[in-house]
Amino acid sequence: MGMKNVLITAVWFAASPCVSANSPNVLFLFTDDQRHDTIRSLGNPHIETPNLDRLVKEGTAFTNAYIMGGTSPAVCSPSRAMLFSGRTIWNTPCQGEYGFELPPEFVTLPEAFRTRGYATFATGKNEPGQKGHFARSFSHGANILFRGMTRTQYEMPLFDHQLDGDYSQRKAVVKKGVHSAELYAGSCVDFLKSRADAGEPFFAYVAFQTPHDPRESPPEFRVRYKDAQMPLPANYLPEHPFDNGMLRIRDENLAPFPRTEERVRKEIADYYACITHTDAQIGRILDALEENGQRENTIIVFSSDNGLAIGSHGLMGKQNVYEHSVRVPLILTGPGIPKGETRGQLCYLYDIHPTLCEMAGVPIPETVQFKSLLPVLKNAEAAHREHLYFTFMSWQRAVTYRHHKLIEYCVGGKRTTQLFDLSDDPEEMRNLANDIEKEPVLTRLRKLLEEERVRLNDGNSAYPFTDKQGKDFWETYHAPRI
Repeated sequence: MGMKNVLITAVWFAASPCVSANSPNVLFLFTDDQRHDTIRSLGNPHIETPNLDRLVKEGTAFTNAYIMGGTSPAVCSPSRAMLFSGRTIWNTPCQGEYGFELPPEFVTLPEAFRTRGYATFATGKNEPGQKGHFARSFSHGANILFRGMTRTQYEMPLFDHQLDGDYSQRKAVVKKGVHSAELYAGSCVDFLKSRADAGEPFFAYVAFQTPHDPRESPPEFRVRYKDAQMPLPANYLPEHPFDNGMLRIRDENLAPFPRTEERVRKEIADYYACITHTDAQIGRILDALEENGQRENTIIVFSSDNGLAIGSHGLMGKQNVYEHSVRVPLILTGPGIPKGETRGQLCYLYDIHPTLCEMAGVPIPETVQFKSLLPVLKNAEAAHREHLYFTFMSWQRAVTYRHHKLIEYCVGGKRTTQLFDLSDDPEEMRNLANDIEKEPVLTRLRKLLEEERVRLNDGNSAYPFTDKQGKDFWETYHAPRI
Protein backbone atom coordinates (compact mmCIF):
# COMPACT_ATOMS: atom_id res chain seq x y z
CA MET A 1 0.00 0.00 0.00
CA GLY A 2 1.45 3.36 -0.98
CA MET A 3 2.74 5.94 1.52
CA LYS A 4 0.96 9.26 1.00
CA ASN A 5 1.27 12.65 2.59
CA VAL A 6 -2.48 12.87 3.16
CA LEU A 7 -4.98 11.28 5.47
CA ILE A 8 -6.33 8.12 3.93
CA THR A 9 -9.96 7.67 4.83
CA ALA A 10 -10.60 4.15 6.02
CA VAL A 11 -13.23 2.20 4.12
CA TRP A 12 -14.15 -0.08 6.96
CA PHE A 13 -16.59 -2.89 7.39
CA ALA A 14 -19.87 -1.79 8.95
CA ALA A 15 -21.28 -5.28 8.61
CA SER A 16 -22.49 -7.31 11.53
CA PRO A 17 -19.93 -9.31 13.52
CA CYS A 18 -18.78 -12.45 11.75
CA VAL A 19 -16.93 -14.35 14.45
CA SER A 20 -17.58 -18.04 14.92
CA ALA A 21 -16.89 -20.71 17.48
CA ASN A 22 -13.65 -21.42 15.66
CA SER A 23 -12.37 -17.84 15.65
CA PRO A 24 -9.06 -17.74 17.53
CA ASN A 25 -8.53 -15.64 20.62
CA VAL A 26 -5.56 -13.27 20.78
CA LEU A 27 -3.39 -12.67 23.85
CA PHE A 28 -0.89 -9.85 23.30
CA LEU A 29 1.85 -9.68 25.98
CA PHE A 30 3.82 -6.45 25.69
CA THR A 31 6.72 -5.33 27.85
CA ASP A 32 8.45 -1.94 28.09
CA ASP A 33 12.16 -1.42 27.25
CA GLN A 34 13.06 -5.10 26.79
CA ARG A 35 16.08 -5.83 24.59
CA HIS A 36 16.01 -8.60 22.02
CA ASP A 37 18.77 -10.54 23.80
CA THR A 38 17.01 -11.13 27.12
CA ILE A 39 15.49 -14.59 26.62
CA ARG A 40 17.41 -17.58 27.85
CA SER A 41 16.35 -20.07 25.19
CA LEU A 42 17.28 -17.60 22.45
CA GLY A 43 20.89 -17.41 23.54
CA ASN A 44 21.28 -15.63 26.88
CA PRO A 45 22.44 -18.11 29.56
CA HIS A 46 22.67 -15.39 32.22
CA ILE A 47 18.94 -14.71 32.56
CA GLU A 48 16.02 -16.84 33.80
CA THR A 49 12.92 -16.68 31.58
CA PRO A 50 11.16 -20.05 31.92
CA ASN A 51 7.79 -18.85 30.65
CA LEU A 52 9.15 -16.99 27.66
CA ASP A 53 11.16 -20.13 26.98
CA ARG A 54 7.84 -22.03 26.96
CA LEU A 55 6.56 -19.70 24.27
CA VAL A 56 9.74 -20.12 22.22
CA LYS A 57 9.37 -23.91 22.45
CA GLU A 58 5.68 -23.83 21.55
CA GLY A 59 5.88 -21.25 18.79
CA THR A 60 8.01 -19.28 16.35
CA ALA A 61 10.51 -16.56 17.33
CA PHE A 62 11.41 -13.76 14.94
CA THR A 63 15.05 -13.01 15.69
CA ASN A 64 15.38 -9.90 13.52
CA ALA A 65 12.34 -7.88 14.59
CA TYR A 66 12.77 -4.12 14.91
CA ILE A 67 10.98 -0.93 15.78
CA MET A 68 11.19 2.01 13.38
CA GLY A 69 12.63 4.45 15.93
CA GLY A 70 11.25 7.51 17.64
CA THR A 71 10.25 11.09 16.99
CA SER A 72 10.47 11.92 20.70
CA PRO A 73 12.76 10.91 23.57
CA ALA A 74 9.86 8.79 24.84
CA VAL A 75 10.32 6.23 22.08
CA CYS A 76 7.48 4.14 23.49
CA SER A 77 4.82 6.64 22.41
CA PRO A 78 5.40 6.60 18.63
CA SER A 79 6.19 2.88 18.82
CA ARG A 80 2.82 2.10 20.37
CA ALA A 81 1.08 4.49 17.99
CA MET A 82 2.55 2.57 15.05
CA LEU A 83 1.58 -0.76 16.62
CA PHE A 84 -2.03 0.30 17.12
CA SER A 85 -2.48 2.16 13.83
CA GLY A 86 -0.38 0.01 11.53
CA ARG A 87 1.00 3.27 10.12
CA THR A 88 4.63 4.25 9.60
CA ILE A 89 6.19 6.89 11.82
CA TRP A 90 5.72 9.88 9.49
CA ASN A 91 2.23 8.80 8.51
CA THR A 92 0.76 8.46 11.99
CA PRO A 93 -0.86 11.83 12.72
CA CYS A 94 -1.22 11.74 16.48
CA GLN A 95 -2.65 14.64 18.37
CA GLY A 96 -4.77 15.43 21.40
CA GLU A 97 -4.95 16.84 24.87
CA TYR A 98 -3.77 13.61 26.46
CA GLY A 99 -0.71 12.98 24.33
CA PHE A 100 -0.70 10.96 21.15
CA GLU A 101 -4.26 10.28 20.03
CA LEU A 102 -5.02 8.39 16.83
CA PRO A 103 -7.79 10.04 14.78
CA PRO A 104 -10.86 7.95 13.98
CA GLU A 105 -9.74 7.58 10.35
CA PHE A 106 -7.31 4.93 11.57
CA VAL A 107 -8.85 1.69 12.74
CA THR A 108 -6.67 0.38 15.57
CA LEU A 109 -5.60 -3.23 15.88
CA PRO A 110 -7.94 -4.07 18.79
CA GLU A 111 -10.70 -1.98 17.21
CA ALA A 112 -10.52 -4.12 14.07
CA PHE A 113 -11.19 -7.17 16.24
CA ARG A 114 -13.89 -5.45 18.30
CA THR A 115 -15.71 -4.42 15.12
CA ARG A 116 -15.91 -8.07 14.11
CA GLY A 117 -17.46 -9.20 17.40
CA TYR A 118 -14.46 -9.80 19.67
CA ALA A 119 -14.44 -8.87 23.34
CA THR A 120 -11.38 -6.63 23.63
CA PHE A 121 -9.55 -6.15 26.94
CA ALA A 122 -6.65 -3.99 28.10
CA THR A 123 -4.64 -3.63 31.26
CA GLY A 124 -1.39 -1.84 32.11
CA LYS A 125 0.43 0.93 30.31
CA ASN A 126 -1.75 2.40 27.59
CA GLU A 127 -0.34 5.32 25.75
CA PRO A 128 -1.26 6.77 23.40
CA GLY A 129 -5.00 7.08 23.63
CA GLN A 130 -6.61 8.11 26.92
CA LYS A 131 -9.47 10.08 25.45
CA GLY A 132 -9.82 8.90 21.89
CA HIS A 133 -8.84 5.59 20.37
CA PHE A 134 -8.55 3.68 23.66
CA ALA A 135 -12.28 4.04 24.16
CA ARG A 136 -13.17 2.68 20.74
CA SER A 137 -10.54 -0.06 20.93
CA PHE A 138 -11.46 -1.82 24.16
CA SER A 139 -14.78 -3.12 25.42
CA HIS A 140 -13.25 -4.34 28.71
CA GLY A 141 -10.34 -3.31 30.91
CA ALA A 142 -8.93 -2.99 34.41
CA ASN A 143 -5.96 -1.30 36.12
CA ILE A 144 -5.20 0.99 33.19
CA LEU A 145 -2.18 3.31 33.34
CA PHE A 146 -2.56 6.41 31.15
CA ARG A 147 1.00 7.65 31.41
CA GLY A 148 4.48 6.67 30.33
CA MET A 149 6.01 5.70 33.67
CA THR A 150 5.72 5.98 37.45
CA ARG A 151 8.26 6.76 40.18
CA THR A 152 7.88 3.32 41.70
CA GLN A 153 6.46 -0.01 40.59
CA TYR A 154 4.54 -0.21 43.86
CA GLU A 155 2.39 2.93 43.57
CA MET A 156 0.42 3.50 40.37
CA PRO A 157 -2.38 5.92 39.44
CA LEU A 158 -4.74 3.54 37.64
CA PHE A 159 -8.14 3.77 36.01
CA ASP A 160 -10.95 1.25 35.80
CA HIS A 161 -12.53 0.68 32.42
CA GLN A 162 -15.32 3.14 31.59
CA LEU A 163 -18.12 1.90 29.38
CA ASP A 164 -18.78 5.41 28.07
CA GLY A 165 -15.13 5.77 27.11
CA ASP A 166 -14.79 9.12 28.88
CA TYR A 167 -11.88 9.26 31.33
CA SER A 168 -11.49 13.05 31.31
CA GLN A 169 -13.84 13.65 34.26
CA ARG A 170 -12.50 10.79 36.36
CA LYS A 171 -9.51 10.61 38.65
CA ALA A 172 -7.06 7.78 38.81
CA VAL A 173 -7.08 5.58 41.89
CA VAL A 174 -3.61 5.30 43.41
CA LYS A 175 -2.92 1.64 44.18
CA LYS A 176 -0.09 0.88 46.57
CA GLY A 177 1.77 -2.13 47.86
CA VAL A 178 1.47 -4.53 44.92
CA HIS A 179 4.01 -4.59 42.10
CA SER A 180 2.66 -3.26 38.79
CA ALA A 181 3.43 -6.48 36.89
CA GLU A 182 1.48 -8.50 39.47
CA LEU A 183 -1.48 -6.13 39.27
CA TYR A 184 -1.65 -6.27 35.49
CA ALA A 185 -1.23 -10.04 35.36
CA GLY A 186 -3.95 -10.42 37.99
CA SER A 187 -6.31 -8.25 35.94
CA CYS A 188 -5.71 -10.41 32.88
CA VAL A 189 -6.19 -13.62 34.87
CA ASP A 190 -9.54 -12.32 36.14
CA PHE A 191 -10.59 -11.44 32.60
CA LEU A 192 -9.61 -14.88 31.29
CA LYS A 193 -11.61 -16.55 34.04
CA SER A 194 -14.63 -14.46 33.09
CA ARG A 195 -14.35 -15.69 29.49
CA ALA A 196 -14.44 -19.41 30.30
CA ASP A 197 -18.05 -19.75 29.15
CA ALA A 198 -18.34 -16.65 26.98
CA GLY A 199 -19.84 -16.97 23.54
CA GLU A 200 -17.46 -14.67 21.68
CA PRO A 201 -13.67 -14.77 21.25
CA PHE A 202 -11.40 -12.23 22.94
CA PHE A 203 -8.46 -9.98 22.18
CA ALA A 204 -6.51 -9.32 25.42
CA TYR A 205 -3.73 -6.74 25.53
CA VAL A 206 -1.44 -6.83 28.59
CA ALA A 207 0.97 -3.88 28.58
CA PHE A 208 3.52 -4.33 31.35
CA GLN A 209 5.47 -1.21 32.35
CA THR A 210 8.51 -3.35 33.14
CA PRO A 211 11.48 -3.68 32.73
CA HIS A 212 11.34 0.12 32.27
CA ASP A 213 12.85 1.95 35.22
CA PRO A 214 12.42 2.15 38.10
CA ARG A 215 13.71 -1.40 37.80
CA GLU A 216 12.23 -2.74 41.02
CA SER A 217 11.47 -6.39 41.66
CA PRO A 218 10.62 -8.39 44.80
CA PRO A 219 13.70 -9.43 46.85
CA GLU A 220 13.29 -13.10 45.97
CA PHE A 221 13.87 -12.22 42.31
CA ARG A 222 16.62 -9.66 42.80
CA VAL A 223 18.65 -12.06 44.96
CA ARG A 224 19.01 -14.43 41.99
CA TYR A 225 21.32 -11.97 40.26
CA LYS A 226 24.68 -11.10 41.81
CA ASP A 227 26.06 -7.82 40.54
CA ALA A 228 29.64 -9.03 40.32
CA GLN A 229 28.61 -12.06 38.25
CA MET A 230 26.82 -10.08 35.56
CA PRO A 231 28.79 -10.08 32.29
CA LEU A 232 29.33 -6.70 30.72
CA PRO A 233 27.92 -6.14 27.23
CA ALA A 234 30.49 -6.96 24.55
CA ASN A 235 30.13 -3.37 23.36
CA TYR A 236 30.44 -1.82 26.82
CA LEU A 237 32.10 1.60 26.83
CA PRO A 238 32.59 4.12 29.66
CA GLU A 239 31.24 6.87 27.37
CA HIS A 240 29.85 7.22 23.87
CA PRO A 241 32.72 8.24 21.54
CA PHE A 242 30.98 11.27 19.98
CA ASP A 243 27.93 13.50 20.40
CA ASN A 244 24.86 11.64 19.13
CA GLY A 245 22.54 14.56 19.91
CA MET A 246 21.15 13.26 23.19
CA LEU A 247 23.86 12.26 25.64
CA ARG A 248 22.47 14.05 28.70
CA ILE A 249 18.78 13.22 28.56
CA ARG A 250 16.98 11.77 31.57
CA ASP A 251 17.64 8.13 30.63
CA GLU A 252 21.35 8.78 30.24
CA ASN A 253 21.50 10.55 33.60
CA LEU A 254 20.35 7.41 35.43
CA ALA A 255 24.00 6.42 35.81
CA PRO A 256 27.06 8.66 36.38
CA PHE A 257 29.62 9.54 33.73
CA PRO A 258 31.83 7.85 32.83
CA ARG A 259 30.01 4.51 33.18
CA THR A 260 31.89 2.19 35.49
CA GLU A 261 31.92 -1.57 35.15
CA GLU A 262 30.49 -1.93 38.65
CA ARG A 263 27.55 0.37 37.95
CA VAL A 264 26.72 -1.27 34.63
CA ARG A 265 26.81 -4.73 36.24
CA LYS A 266 24.36 -3.51 38.91
CA GLU A 267 22.04 -2.00 36.29
CA ILE A 268 22.04 -5.27 34.34
CA ALA A 269 21.28 -7.26 37.50
CA ASP A 270 18.33 -4.95 38.25
CA TYR A 271 17.16 -5.27 34.65
CA TYR A 272 17.38 -9.06 34.54
CA ALA A 273 15.63 -9.44 37.89
CA CYS A 274 12.80 -7.25 36.66
CA ILE A 275 12.46 -9.31 33.48
CA THR A 276 12.45 -12.58 35.45
CA HIS A 277 9.72 -11.24 37.74
CA THR A 278 7.64 -10.16 34.73
CA ASP A 279 8.23 -13.58 33.20
CA ALA A 280 6.71 -15.15 36.33
CA GLN A 281 3.60 -12.99 35.87
CA ILE A 282 3.38 -14.10 32.25
CA GLY A 283 3.42 -17.64 33.63
CA ARG A 284 0.33 -16.85 35.73
CA ILE A 285 -1.49 -15.67 32.63
CA LEU A 286 -0.48 -18.72 30.59
CA ASP A 287 -1.63 -21.01 33.40
CA ALA A 288 -5.02 -19.25 33.54
CA LEU A 289 -5.40 -19.62 29.79
CA GLU A 290 -4.66 -23.32 30.15
CA GLU A 291 -7.14 -23.73 32.99
CA ASN A 292 -10.06 -22.24 31.10
CA GLY A 293 -9.40 -24.51 28.14
CA GLN A 294 -8.57 -21.71 25.70
CA ARG A 295 -4.83 -22.24 25.19
CA GLU A 296 -5.11 -24.33 22.02
CA ASN A 297 -7.36 -21.77 20.33
CA THR A 298 -5.39 -18.67 21.31
CA ILE A 299 -2.76 -16.83 19.30
CA ILE A 300 -0.18 -15.51 21.78
CA VAL A 301 2.14 -12.66 20.87
CA PHE A 302 5.06 -11.55 23.02
CA SER A 303 7.10 -8.46 22.22
CA SER A 304 8.32 -5.11 23.55
CA ASP A 305 7.98 -1.48 22.48
CA ASN A 306 11.75 -0.88 22.16
CA GLY A 307 15.10 -2.06 23.48
CA LEU A 308 17.61 -0.38 25.81
CA ALA A 309 21.36 0.23 26.02
CA ILE A 310 22.17 -0.56 29.70
CA GLY A 311 25.88 0.17 29.22
CA SER A 312 26.22 -0.71 25.55
CA HIS A 313 28.19 1.93 23.62
CA GLY A 314 28.48 3.96 26.82
CA LEU A 315 24.72 4.59 26.78
CA MET A 316 21.90 3.76 29.18
CA GLY A 317 18.70 4.64 27.29
CA LYS A 318 16.94 3.92 24.02
CA GLN A 319 17.45 7.31 22.35
CA ASN A 320 19.59 5.87 19.56
CA VAL A 321 19.35 3.49 16.60
CA TYR A 322 21.88 0.86 17.65
CA GLU A 323 20.72 -2.77 17.61
CA HIS A 324 20.30 -2.90 21.38
CA SER A 325 17.69 -0.13 21.20
CA VAL A 326 15.74 -0.80 18.00
CA ARG A 327 15.76 -4.61 17.97
CA VAL A 328 13.07 -6.34 20.03
CA PRO A 329 11.93 -9.86 20.90
CA LEU A 330 8.95 -11.18 18.92
CA ILE A 331 7.38 -14.58 19.56
CA LEU A 332 4.13 -16.04 18.21
CA THR A 333 2.39 -19.20 19.32
CA GLY A 334 -1.01 -20.65 18.58
CA PRO A 335 -3.05 -22.61 16.06
CA GLY A 336 -1.19 -23.12 12.79
CA ILE A 337 2.05 -21.54 14.03
CA PRO A 338 5.14 -23.78 13.74
CA LYS A 339 6.52 -24.98 17.08
CA GLY A 340 10.10 -24.53 18.18
CA GLU A 341 11.16 -22.64 15.07
CA THR A 342 12.85 -19.31 14.39
CA ARG A 343 12.66 -16.88 11.51
CA GLY A 344 15.58 -14.63 10.63
CA GLN A 345 13.87 -12.38 8.08
CA LEU A 346 14.09 -8.66 8.71
CA CYS A 347 10.75 -7.37 9.94
CA TYR A 348 9.14 -4.57 11.88
CA LEU A 349 7.30 -5.19 15.13
CA TYR A 350 4.35 -3.43 13.50
CA ASP A 351 4.04 -6.15 10.86
CA ILE A 352 2.14 -7.95 13.61
CA HIS A 353 -0.91 -5.73 12.96
CA PRO A 354 -1.84 -7.19 9.54
CA THR A 355 -0.50 -10.60 10.60
CA LEU A 356 -3.00 -10.99 13.44
CA CYS A 357 -5.85 -9.73 11.29
CA GLU A 358 -5.03 -12.26 8.58
CA MET A 359 -4.66 -15.14 11.02
CA ALA A 360 -8.03 -14.42 12.64
CA GLY A 361 -9.90 -13.74 9.42
CA VAL A 362 -10.37 -10.08 10.36
CA PRO A 363 -10.19 -7.69 7.39
CA ILE A 364 -6.99 -5.64 7.44
CA PRO A 365 -7.89 -1.93 7.70
CA GLU A 366 -7.13 -0.15 4.43
CA THR A 367 -4.95 2.42 6.19
CA VAL A 368 -2.45 -0.20 7.42
CA GLN A 369 1.00 0.24 5.83
CA PHE A 370 2.91 -2.70 7.28
CA LYS A 371 3.32 -6.18 5.87
CA SER A 372 1.89 -9.47 7.13
CA LEU A 373 4.29 -12.12 8.42
CA LEU A 374 1.91 -14.96 7.61
CA PRO A 375 3.79 -16.06 4.45
CA VAL A 376 6.98 -16.29 6.52
CA LEU A 377 5.23 -18.32 9.20
CA LYS A 378 4.01 -20.74 6.55
CA ASN A 379 7.35 -20.94 4.72
CA ALA A 380 10.66 -20.42 6.50
CA GLU A 381 12.30 -19.49 3.17
CA ALA A 382 9.73 -16.88 2.14
CA ALA A 383 11.02 -13.40 1.40
CA HIS A 384 9.84 -10.53 3.58
CA ARG A 385 12.00 -7.38 3.75
CA GLU A 386 15.49 -6.77 2.33
CA HIS A 387 15.97 -3.53 4.21
CA LEU A 388 14.72 -1.49 7.18
CA TYR A 389 14.78 2.23 7.88
CA PHE A 390 15.30 3.80 11.31
CA THR A 391 15.07 7.25 12.82
CA PHE A 392 15.63 9.08 16.06
CA MET A 393 14.58 12.72 16.39
CA SER A 394 16.26 15.18 14.02
CA TRP A 395 19.76 13.79 14.57
CA GLN A 396 19.93 10.17 13.52
CA ARG A 397 18.90 8.12 10.50
CA ALA A 398 19.86 4.56 9.66
CA VAL A 399 19.18 1.86 7.13
CA THR A 400 19.89 -1.86 7.23
CA TYR A 401 20.27 -3.69 3.94
CA ARG A 402 20.62 -7.43 4.45
CA HIS A 403 23.57 -7.62 6.85
CA HIS A 404 25.03 -4.12 6.45
CA LYS A 405 23.90 -1.15 8.50
CA LEU A 406 24.50 2.55 7.89
CA ILE A 407 23.95 5.15 10.63
CA GLU A 408 24.20 8.86 9.86
CA TYR A 409 24.28 11.52 12.58
CA CYS A 410 23.78 15.25 12.01
CA VAL A 411 24.43 17.08 15.28
CA GLY A 412 25.24 20.78 15.56
CA GLY A 413 25.98 21.01 11.86
CA LYS A 414 28.45 18.10 12.00
CA ARG A 415 27.96 14.77 10.25
CA THR A 416 29.21 11.47 11.60
CA THR A 417 28.90 8.21 9.69
CA GLN A 418 28.98 4.63 10.93
CA LEU A 419 28.92 1.52 8.78
CA PHE A 420 28.69 -1.94 10.29
CA ASP A 421 28.69 -5.49 8.95
CA LEU A 422 26.21 -7.15 11.32
CA SER A 423 27.05 -10.65 10.15
CA ASP A 424 30.62 -10.21 11.36
CA ASP A 425 30.06 -7.55 14.00
CA PRO A 426 26.58 -7.87 15.57
CA GLU A 427 27.58 -5.64 18.49
CA GLU A 428 28.39 -2.72 16.15
CA MET A 429 31.92 -2.21 17.42
CA ARG A 430 33.93 -1.80 14.20
CA ASN A 431 33.06 1.23 12.09
CA LEU A 432 33.83 0.49 8.43
CA ALA A 433 32.80 3.89 7.05
CA ASN A 434 36.40 4.76 6.16
CA ASP A 435 37.29 1.33 4.80
CA ILE A 436 38.09 1.76 1.09
CA GLU A 437 36.91 -1.78 0.34
CA LYS A 438 33.50 -0.93 1.77
CA GLU A 439 33.05 2.22 -0.31
CA PRO A 440 30.61 0.55 -2.78
CA VAL A 441 28.49 -0.66 0.15
CA LEU A 442 28.52 2.80 1.72
CA THR A 443 27.45 4.39 -1.58
CA ARG A 444 24.64 1.86 -2.03
CA LEU A 445 23.29 2.36 1.49
CA ARG A 446 23.40 6.15 1.22
CA LYS A 447 21.38 5.90 -1.97
CA LEU A 448 18.91 3.60 -0.20
CA LEU A 449 18.67 6.05 2.70
CA GLU A 450 17.62 8.77 0.25
CA GLU A 451 15.11 6.53 -1.48
CA GLU A 452 13.52 5.55 1.82
CA ARG A 453 13.35 9.19 2.90
CA VAL A 454 11.11 9.91 -0.06
CA ARG A 455 9.09 6.69 0.12
CA LEU A 456 8.39 7.02 3.85
CA ASN A 457 7.58 10.73 3.80
CA ASP A 458 10.47 11.61 6.13
CA GLY A 459 10.71 15.37 6.61
CA ASN A 460 7.61 16.15 4.55
CA SER A 461 4.86 15.27 7.00
CA ALA A 462 1.95 17.69 7.23
CA TYR A 463 1.81 17.09 10.97
CA PRO A 464 3.84 19.53 13.10
CA PHE A 465 5.20 17.06 15.63
CA THR A 466 7.35 15.32 12.98
CA ASP A 467 7.84 17.98 10.33
CA LYS A 468 10.77 19.97 11.76
CA GLN A 469 12.61 16.88 12.97
CA GLY A 470 12.88 15.38 9.51
CA LYS A 471 13.76 18.64 7.77
CA ASP A 472 16.51 19.49 10.28
CA PHE A 473 18.27 16.21 9.60
CA TRP A 474 18.07 16.30 5.83
CA GLU A 475 19.12 19.93 5.55
CA THR A 476 22.28 19.12 7.51
CA TYR A 477 22.77 15.82 5.72
CA HIS A 478 22.80 17.47 2.30
CA ALA A 479 25.03 20.34 3.38
CA PRO A 480 28.70 20.13 2.32
CA ARG A 481 30.88 18.22 4.74
CA ILE A 482 33.15 20.39 6.91
